[in-house]
Amino acid sequence: MERFVTTAALEPAQPRTRDRMRKNRRLQRIVEALIERALLACALLSIVITLAIAGVVFYGSFEFFTTDNGEWMTAGEILGRVVDFFTAREWTPNFVGARYGILPLLTATLMVTLIAAAIAIPIGVMTAIFLSEYATPRIRGVAKPTLELLAGIPSVVYGFFAITIVTPALATIIPGLNSFNLLSAGIVVGIMIIPMVASLSEDALRAVPRALRDGAIALGANKFETSVKVVLPAALSGVMASFVLALSRAIGETMAVSLAAGETARLTLDPREGAVTMTSFIVRVATGDAPHGTTTFNSLFVVAGTLFVITLFMNIAGRFLLRRYRQVYR
Repeated sequence: MERFVTTAALEPAQPRTRDRMRKNRRLQRIVEALIERALLACALLSIVITLAIAGVVFYGSFEFFTTDNGEWMTAGEILGRVVDFFTAREWTPNFVGARYGILPLLTATLMVTLIAAAIAIPIGVMTAIFLSEYATPRIRGVAKPTLELLAGIPSVVYGFFAITIVTPALATIIPGLNSFNLLSAGIVVGIMIIPMVASLSEDALRAVPRALRDGAIALGANKFETSVKVVLPAALSGVMASFVLALSRAIGETMAVSLAAGETARLTLDPREGAVTMTSFIVRVATGDAPHGTTTFNSLFVVAGTLFVITLFMNIAGRFLLRRYRQVYR
């Protein structure tokens, strides 16, 4: 009798329970739809912002090639400016008879990037191999966060370090070194990007399955041979991706290079001399006295556009390398 009463007492509550469950499912679907649309809006917003930046940069570049201090140029003058921009060896926007040849800025940027790569890539890869293959968990737990602290130091501090420590030290061993030079700029930029190369490469190396290491050791390889000839090639796609990201960071570095390399635009392959990179020129014009709408002001956009295109092609090359050498383990 007691069991019959209990069952009968529960029966009226079942429809209410089903209604509540249906309402909860409906509410859950609404919340999931709202979250999905919010995430889509964030993704679209990032794309819109990127396109807006690109539009502003390329519109200013268009004005640089088609106008002279606000006045439209003829087709011959436009062609001459385009040719001058890509072939001239002088960048003198503030002089009488201004020349706008991108080669001095481009050469200085590439030299700083190459010097930085020569320092950061080998040191970063060797550090990653140590952290992944040789370091104990305790050492790794201390060394990796300490290494990543370098990435949090402001770039202006690196620039100050370059002109107060690196340049005087180099002057004692390199004759003819200028106070502002590309060598010290490249060195401090290389120090800046070491954490990026080391951290990303270490993550890629640790993702390699343990079975590959055990198989190499079973075949007679020692620890170093296993690390260099088995683990590193297996993680090559991730390591290459770290190189591309680090070089993109080096190309876009501004304050450290501005302080260390100086503000003289010259076409030189001598790292002992100072020169202006593309980012340094952008900073100087953006914070200077160039009136809005003048050719000098518009040159800011064309230099930024050139930097944008270089970075874009580097990212495309990085994706190609990542897809070409990618290893998938199951």
